[in-house]
Amino acid sequence: MAYLVLKDGTSFEGEAFGAWLNDITSVAAHEVVFNTSMSGYQEMVTDLSYAGQILVLTQPQIGNYGWHHEENEADKTRLQGLIVRELSEGEGSLHCEGSLEDYCQQHGVQGLKGVDTRALTRYLRQFGTLPGVLVHTREIGLEFWANFQENEELEGNSEHWVYRSTVKEAYEIPGSGSLLAVLDFGAKRNIIRHLQERGFRIMVFPARSTPEEILSHHPSGIVLSNGPGDPEKLPECVATVRSLYDKLPVLGICLGHQLLALAAGGETYKLPFGHRGGNHPVIDIRTGKATMTSQNHGYAVQEASLKDSGFEVTLRNLNDGTVEGMEHQTYPILSVQFHPEGAPGPEENAEIFDRFRAIVERNLAKKGRL
Repeated sequence: MAYLVLKDGTSFEGEAFGAWLNDITSVAAHEVVFNTSMSGYQEMVTDLSYAGQILVLTQPQIGNYGWHHEENEADKTRLQGLIVRELSEGEGSLHCEGSLEDYCQQHGVQGLKGVDTRALTRYLRQFGTLPGVLVHTREIGLEFWANFQENEELEGNSEHWVYRSTVKEAYEIPGSGSLLAVLDFGAKRNIIRHLQERGFRIMVFPARSTPEEILSHHPSGIVLSNGPGDPEKLPECVATVRSLYDKLPVLGICLGHQLLALAAGGETYKLPFGHRGGNHPVIDIRTGKATMTSQNHGYAVQEASLKDSGFEVTLRNLNDGTVEGMEHQTYPILSVQFHPEGAPGPEENAEIFDRFRAIVERNLAKKGRL
Protein backbone atom coordinates (compact mmCIF):
# COMPACT_ATOMS: atom_id res chain seq x y z
CA MET A 1 0.00 0.00 0.00
CA ALA A 2 0.93 3.67 -0.30
CA TYR A 3 -0.56 6.93 0.93
CA LEU A 4 -1.24 10.56 0.26
CA VAL A 5 -0.82 12.39 3.57
CA LEU A 6 -2.06 15.97 3.61
CA LYS A 7 -0.51 18.70 5.75
CA ASP A 8 -3.38 18.55 8.26
CA GLY A 9 -2.69 14.83 8.83
CA THR A 10 -5.57 13.51 6.75
CA SER A 11 -4.50 10.50 4.70
CA PHE A 12 -5.83 8.60 1.70
CA GLU A 13 -4.83 5.02 0.97
CA GLY A 14 -4.01 3.52 -2.41
CA GLU A 15 -1.54 1.46 -4.38
CA ALA A 16 1.68 2.83 -5.83
CA PHE A 17 2.38 2.97 -9.56
CA GLY A 18 4.80 4.91 -11.72
CA ALA A 19 8.18 6.13 -10.47
CA TRP A 20 8.56 5.66 -6.73
CA LEU A 21 11.77 5.74 -4.71
CA ASN A 22 12.28 3.81 -1.50
CA ASP A 23 14.56 6.51 -0.10
CA ILE A 24 12.72 8.34 2.69
CA THR A 25 14.83 11.45 2.11
CA SER A 26 13.22 11.80 -1.34
CA VAL A 27 9.83 12.64 0.18
CA ALA A 28 8.75 16.13 -0.91
CA ALA A 29 5.62 18.20 -0.34
CA HIS A 30 3.57 19.47 -3.26
CA GLU A 31 0.23 21.20 -3.72
CA VAL A 32 -2.65 18.74 -4.25
CA VAL A 33 -5.21 19.85 -6.87
CA PHE A 34 -8.07 18.20 -8.75
CA ASN A 35 -9.37 18.29 -12.33
CA THR A 36 -12.97 17.44 -13.22
CA SER A 37 -12.48 16.74 -16.96
CA MET A 38 -14.06 13.53 -18.27
CA SER A 39 -11.18 12.80 -20.67
CA GLY A 40 -7.78 14.13 -21.64
CA TYR A 41 -5.53 12.61 -18.96
CA GLN A 42 -2.63 12.67 -21.41
CA GLU A 43 -2.93 16.40 -22.09
CA MET A 44 -3.23 17.06 -18.37
CA VAL A 45 -0.17 15.03 -17.40
CA THR A 46 1.92 16.93 -19.98
CA ASP A 47 0.42 20.37 -19.29
CA LEU A 48 3.27 22.31 -17.73
CA SER A 49 0.79 24.46 -15.80
CA TYR A 50 0.67 21.48 -13.39
CA ALA A 51 4.40 21.80 -12.66
CA GLY A 52 5.13 21.12 -9.01
CA GLN A 53 1.67 19.73 -8.22
CA ILE A 54 0.01 16.43 -7.36
CA LEU A 55 -3.00 16.00 -9.63
CA VAL A 56 -6.20 14.20 -8.64
CA LEU A 57 -8.44 13.10 -11.52
CA THR A 58 -12.14 12.89 -10.64
CA GLN A 59 -13.05 10.75 -13.66
CA PRO A 60 -12.83 7.26 -12.11
CA GLN A 61 -11.49 5.28 -15.10
CA ILE A 62 -8.10 6.57 -16.25
CA GLY A 63 -5.62 5.25 -18.81
CA ASN A 64 -8.18 3.27 -20.81
CA TYR A 65 -7.16 4.62 -24.24
CA GLY A 66 -3.44 4.31 -23.69
CA TRP A 67 -0.76 6.84 -24.58
CA HIS A 68 -0.31 8.62 -27.94
CA HIS A 69 2.82 10.78 -28.05
CA GLU A 70 1.36 13.17 -30.64
CA GLU A 71 -1.21 14.28 -28.08
CA ASN A 72 1.39 15.42 -25.54
CA GLU A 73 1.16 19.12 -24.72
CA ALA A 74 4.92 19.26 -24.05
CA ASP A 75 7.93 17.04 -24.58
CA LYS A 76 8.32 16.75 -20.81
CA THR A 77 6.26 16.76 -17.65
CA ARG A 78 6.80 18.62 -14.41
CA LEU A 79 3.86 16.93 -12.65
CA GLN A 80 4.97 15.59 -9.26
CA GLY A 81 2.21 13.09 -8.64
CA LEU A 82 -0.96 11.57 -10.14
CA ILE A 83 -3.87 10.15 -8.13
CA VAL A 84 -6.61 8.06 -9.73
CA ARG A 85 -9.46 5.78 -8.75
CA GLU A 86 -9.05 3.04 -11.34
CA LEU A 87 -5.97 2.74 -13.57
CA SER A 88 -6.21 0.79 -16.80
CA GLU A 89 -3.34 -1.69 -16.93
CA GLY A 90 -3.40 -2.09 -20.71
CA GLU A 91 -2.36 0.08 -23.61
CA GLY A 92 -5.86 0.93 -24.78
CA SER A 93 -6.38 1.30 -28.53
CA LEU A 94 -4.48 -0.55 -31.24
CA HIS A 95 -2.77 2.67 -32.32
CA CYS A 96 -1.37 3.73 -28.95
CA GLU A 97 2.35 3.71 -28.17
CA GLY A 98 2.27 2.67 -24.56
CA SER A 99 0.31 3.13 -21.38
CA LEU A 100 -0.16 5.94 -18.89
CA GLU A 101 1.71 3.88 -16.31
CA ASP A 102 4.64 3.46 -18.75
CA TYR A 103 4.82 7.23 -19.21
CA CYS A 104 4.77 7.91 -15.47
CA GLN A 105 7.49 5.33 -14.91
CA GLN A 106 9.70 6.76 -17.65
CA HIS A 107 9.22 10.42 -16.68
CA GLY A 108 9.51 10.29 -12.91
CA VAL A 109 5.85 10.74 -11.95
CA GLN A 110 4.70 9.09 -8.73
CA GLY A 111 1.25 7.56 -9.05
CA LEU A 112 -1.35 6.40 -6.56
CA LYS A 113 -4.28 4.25 -7.75
CA GLY A 114 -7.27 2.74 -5.98
CA VAL A 115 -7.86 5.99 -4.09
CA ASP A 116 -11.33 7.23 -3.16
CA THR A 117 -10.92 10.29 -5.40
CA ARG A 118 -14.51 11.40 -4.76
CA ALA A 119 -13.83 11.70 -1.02
CA LEU A 120 -10.47 13.37 -1.66
CA THR A 121 -11.96 15.93 -4.03
CA ARG A 122 -14.80 16.74 -1.64
CA TYR A 123 -12.23 17.23 1.12
CA LEU A 124 -10.20 19.67 -1.00
CA ARG A 125 -13.36 21.56 -1.94
CA GLN A 126 -14.33 21.86 1.72
CA PHE A 127 -10.95 22.83 3.16
CA GLY A 128 -9.22 24.32 0.13
CA THR A 129 -6.09 23.31 -1.71
CA LEU A 130 -3.62 21.62 0.65
CA PRO A 131 -0.03 20.44 0.31
CA GLY A 132 0.57 16.72 0.57
CA VAL A 133 3.21 14.00 0.34
CA LEU A 134 3.14 10.63 -1.39
CA VAL A 135 4.66 8.01 0.91
CA HIS A 136 4.85 4.25 1.42
CA THR A 137 3.54 4.42 5.00
CA ARG A 138 1.23 6.81 6.79
CA GLU A 139 3.78 7.15 9.58
CA ILE A 140 6.43 8.55 7.22
CA GLY A 141 3.96 11.20 6.05
CA LEU A 142 2.96 12.20 9.56
CA GLU A 143 6.61 12.41 10.62
CA PHE A 144 7.37 14.59 7.59
CA TRP A 145 4.65 17.10 8.51
CA ALA A 146 5.61 17.04 12.19
CA ASN A 147 9.08 18.26 11.20
CA PHE A 148 7.90 20.65 8.49
CA GLN A 149 8.68 24.29 9.14
CA GLU A 150 5.81 26.69 8.48
CA ASN A 151 8.06 29.10 6.62
CA GLU A 152 9.40 26.42 4.29
CA GLU A 153 8.47 26.76 0.63
CA LEU A 154 6.93 23.67 -0.96
CA GLU A 155 9.45 24.03 -3.75
CA GLY A 156 12.41 24.36 -1.37
CA ASN A 157 15.08 26.79 -2.41
CA SER A 158 14.76 25.90 -6.07
CA GLU A 159 13.77 28.36 -8.75
CA HIS A 160 10.13 29.05 -9.71
CA TRP A 161 8.48 26.23 -11.66
CA VAL A 162 8.11 28.55 -14.65
CA TYR A 163 11.87 28.58 -15.06
CA ARG A 164 11.93 24.78 -14.83
CA SER A 165 9.22 24.52 -17.48
CA THR A 166 10.21 27.08 -20.12
CA VAL A 167 12.41 26.34 -23.14
CA LYS A 168 16.15 26.73 -22.61
CA GLU A 169 16.76 28.85 -25.70
CA ALA A 170 14.76 30.69 -28.34
CA TYR A 171 13.75 28.82 -31.50
CA GLU A 172 11.78 29.63 -34.64
CA ILE A 173 8.85 27.80 -36.22
CA PRO A 174 8.53 28.57 -39.97
CA GLY A 175 5.37 30.15 -41.35
CA SER A 176 4.22 32.26 -44.27
CA GLY A 177 2.92 35.20 -42.27
CA SER A 178 4.37 37.85 -40.00
CA LEU A 179 6.61 36.94 -37.07
CA LEU A 180 4.84 36.43 -33.75
CA ALA A 181 6.73 36.14 -30.46
CA VAL A 182 5.62 33.62 -27.83
CA LEU A 183 6.99 34.18 -24.34
CA ASP A 184 7.05 30.64 -23.00
CA PHE A 185 6.12 30.21 -19.34
CA GLY A 186 5.18 26.57 -19.96
CA ALA A 187 3.29 26.88 -23.24
CA LYS A 188 0.98 24.12 -24.44
CA ARG A 189 1.61 22.79 -27.92
CA ASN A 190 -1.98 23.37 -28.94
CA ILE A 191 -1.51 27.12 -28.46
CA ILE A 192 1.38 26.95 -30.92
CA ARG A 193 -0.72 24.84 -33.33
CA HIS A 194 -3.53 27.39 -33.35
CA LEU A 195 -1.09 30.20 -34.09
CA GLN A 196 0.48 28.16 -36.89
CA GLU A 197 -2.94 27.46 -38.39
CA ARG A 198 -3.44 31.21 -38.65
CA GLY A 199 -0.31 31.62 -40.73
CA PHE A 200 2.09 33.14 -38.24
CA ARG A 201 5.82 32.59 -38.29
CA ILE A 202 6.62 31.98 -34.62
CA MET A 203 9.62 32.69 -32.43
CA VAL A 204 9.41 31.04 -29.01
CA PHE A 205 11.38 32.78 -26.25
CA PRO A 206 12.45 31.52 -22.80
CA ALA A 207 10.71 33.10 -19.81
CA ARG A 208 13.87 34.98 -18.79
CA SER A 209 14.17 36.75 -22.16
CA THR A 210 14.63 40.51 -21.95
CA PRO A 211 12.45 43.01 -23.83
CA GLU A 212 15.49 43.95 -25.92
CA GLU A 213 16.05 40.33 -26.98
CA ILE A 214 12.43 39.96 -28.04
CA LEU A 215 12.12 43.31 -29.81
CA SER A 216 15.37 42.79 -31.73
CA HIS A 217 13.51 40.25 -33.89
CA HIS A 218 10.84 42.84 -34.79
CA PRO A 219 7.78 40.68 -34.04
CA SER A 220 4.32 41.80 -35.11
CA GLY A 221 2.86 40.83 -31.73
CA ILE A 222 3.47 38.70 -28.67
CA VAL A 223 1.61 35.88 -26.90
CA LEU A 224 2.14 35.43 -23.17
CA SER A 225 1.55 31.74 -22.53
CA ASN A 226 0.05 29.65 -19.78
CA GLY A 227 2.34 28.42 -17.02
CA PRO A 228 2.54 27.22 -13.42
CA GLY A 229 2.67 28.84 -10.02
CA ASP A 230 2.12 32.15 -8.29
CA PRO A 231 2.41 35.09 -10.73
CA GLU A 232 3.45 37.49 -7.96
CA LYS A 233 6.64 35.46 -7.48
CA LEU A 234 7.74 36.32 -11.03
CA PRO A 235 8.74 39.99 -10.72
CA GLU A 236 11.25 39.70 -13.57
CA CYS A 237 8.54 38.46 -15.94
CA VAL A 238 6.16 41.19 -14.77
CA ALA A 239 8.84 43.79 -15.55
CA THR A 240 9.36 42.32 -19.03
CA VAL A 241 5.63 42.37 -19.75
CA ARG A 242 5.40 45.94 -18.49
CA SER A 243 8.13 46.95 -20.94
CA LEU A 244 6.39 45.28 -23.88
CA TYR A 245 2.69 45.80 -23.56
CA ASP A 246 2.66 49.34 -24.92
CA LYS A 247 4.89 48.40 -27.86
CA LEU A 248 3.19 45.36 -29.43
CA PRO A 249 -0.24 43.76 -29.74
CA VAL A 250 -0.46 41.27 -26.86
CA LEU A 251 -2.51 38.15 -26.19
CA GLY A 252 -2.26 36.85 -22.61
CA ILE A 253 -3.39 33.32 -21.78
CA CYS A 254 -3.88 32.08 -18.19
CA LEU A 255 -0.62 32.98 -16.40
CA GLY A 256 0.01 35.50 -19.19
CA HIS A 257 -3.35 37.11 -18.34
CA GLN A 258 -2.34 37.42 -14.68
CA LEU A 259 1.08 38.87 -15.53
CA LEU A 260 -0.58 41.52 -17.71
CA ALA A 261 -2.74 42.59 -14.78
CA LEU A 262 0.28 42.78 -12.47
CA ALA A 263 2.26 44.74 -15.09
CA ALA A 264 -0.54 47.31 -15.20
CA GLY A 265 -0.55 47.75 -11.44
CA GLY A 266 -3.26 45.22 -10.63
CA GLU A 267 -3.20 42.40 -8.08
CA THR A 268 -3.79 38.66 -8.05
CA TYR A 269 -4.97 36.33 -5.29
CA LYS A 270 -5.09 32.60 -4.64
CA LEU A 271 -8.38 30.79 -5.19
CA PRO A 272 -9.61 28.34 -2.52
CA PHE A 273 -9.24 25.28 -4.76
CA GLY A 274 -8.63 26.72 -8.22
CA HIS A 275 -10.37 26.19 -11.55
CA ARG A 276 -9.33 22.95 -13.25
CA GLY A 277 -11.60 21.20 -15.72
CA GLY A 278 -13.27 21.39 -19.10
CA ASN A 279 -16.73 22.67 -18.15
CA HIS A 280 -16.28 26.13 -16.62
CA PRO A 281 -18.94 28.56 -17.90
CA VAL A 282 -17.76 32.05 -18.86
CA ILE A 283 -19.92 34.97 -20.00
CA ASP A 284 -18.99 37.91 -22.21
CA ILE A 285 -20.48 40.75 -20.17
CA ARG A 286 -20.73 42.97 -23.27
CA THR A 287 -22.76 40.59 -25.44
CA GLY A 288 -24.29 38.16 -22.94
CA LYS A 289 -22.84 35.20 -24.84
CA ALA A 290 -21.75 32.31 -22.61
CA THR A 291 -19.31 29.54 -23.50
CA MET A 292 -17.83 26.51 -21.81
CA THR A 293 -14.10 26.77 -21.21
CA SER A 294 -11.09 24.64 -20.34
CA GLN A 295 -9.25 25.93 -17.26
CA ASN A 296 -6.20 25.12 -15.17
CA HIS A 297 -5.15 27.76 -12.66
CA GLY A 298 -5.02 28.45 -8.94
CA TYR A 299 -4.81 32.26 -9.02
CA ALA A 300 -7.11 35.00 -10.30
CA VAL A 301 -7.00 38.73 -11.02
CA GLN A 302 -8.47 41.01 -8.33
CA GLU A 303 -11.06 43.00 -10.26
CA ALA A 304 -11.07 46.01 -7.93
CA SER A 305 -7.32 46.41 -8.43
CA LEU A 306 -7.79 47.08 -12.17
CA LYS A 307 -9.21 50.55 -11.54
CA ASP A 308 -7.08 53.11 -13.42
CA SER A 309 -5.04 50.26 -14.98
CA GLY A 310 -6.43 50.89 -18.45
CA PHE A 311 -7.94 47.40 -18.55
CA GLU A 312 -11.65 46.71 -18.88
CA VAL A 313 -13.06 43.40 -17.66
CA THR A 314 -14.82 41.69 -20.59
CA LEU A 315 -15.36 38.11 -19.42
CA ARG A 316 -16.53 36.73 -16.10
CA ASN A 317 -16.80 33.23 -14.61
CA LEU A 318 -20.45 32.31 -14.13
CA ASN A 319 -19.69 30.05 -11.16
CA ASP A 320 -17.89 32.50 -8.89
CA GLY A 321 -17.73 35.82 -10.75
CA THR A 322 -13.95 35.86 -11.14
CA VAL A 323 -12.28 37.81 -13.95
CA GLU A 324 -11.91 35.63 -17.06
CA GLY A 325 -10.94 38.21 -19.68
CA MET A 326 -9.67 41.77 -20.13
CA GLU A 327 -9.05 44.24 -22.93
CA HIS A 328 -6.98 47.40 -22.75
CA GLN A 329 -8.76 50.65 -23.57
CA THR A 330 -5.67 52.23 -25.17
CA TYR A 331 -3.34 49.51 -26.37
CA PRO A 332 -4.09 46.48 -28.62
CA ILE A 333 -4.14 43.96 -25.78
CA LEU A 334 -6.58 41.20 -24.83
CA SER A 335 -6.26 38.37 -22.36
CA VAL A 336 -8.17 35.37 -21.10
CA GLN A 337 -7.84 33.38 -17.89
CA PHE A 338 -8.95 30.12 -19.50
CA HIS A 339 -7.28 27.96 -22.18
CA PRO A 340 -8.89 28.92 -25.52
CA GLU A 341 -7.09 26.08 -27.30
CA GLY A 342 -8.82 23.40 -25.23
CA ALA A 343 -6.64 20.24 -25.12
CA PRO A 344 -8.44 18.83 -23.29
CA GLY A 345 -11.79 20.54 -23.30
CA PRO A 346 -14.17 22.52 -25.53
CA GLU A 347 -12.81 24.26 -28.62
CA GLU A 348 -15.52 26.91 -28.97
CA ASN A 349 -13.22 29.67 -27.71
CA ALA A 350 -10.56 29.24 -30.41
CA GLU A 351 -12.02 32.33 -32.12
CA ILE A 352 -9.91 34.34 -29.67
CA PHE A 353 -6.91 33.48 -31.85
CA ASP A 354 -8.79 34.88 -34.86
CA ARG A 355 -9.51 38.08 -32.96
CA PHE A 356 -5.86 38.43 -32.05
CA ARG A 357 -4.76 37.85 -35.64
CA ALA A 358 -7.13 40.64 -36.74
CA ILE A 359 -5.64 42.95 -34.10
CA VAL A 360 -2.11 42.17 -35.31
CA GLU A 361 -3.08 42.78 -38.95
CA ARG A 362 -4.75 46.10 -38.13
CA ASN A 363 -1.69 47.21 -36.23
CA LEU A 364 0.61 46.23 -39.11
CA ALA A 365 -1.61 48.05 -41.61
CA LYS A 366 -1.55 51.17 -39.43
CA LYS A 367 2.26 51.05 -39.47
CA GLY A 368 2.43 50.28 -43.19
CA ARG A 369 4.01 46.89 -42.62
CA LEU A 370 1.19 44.74 -44.02
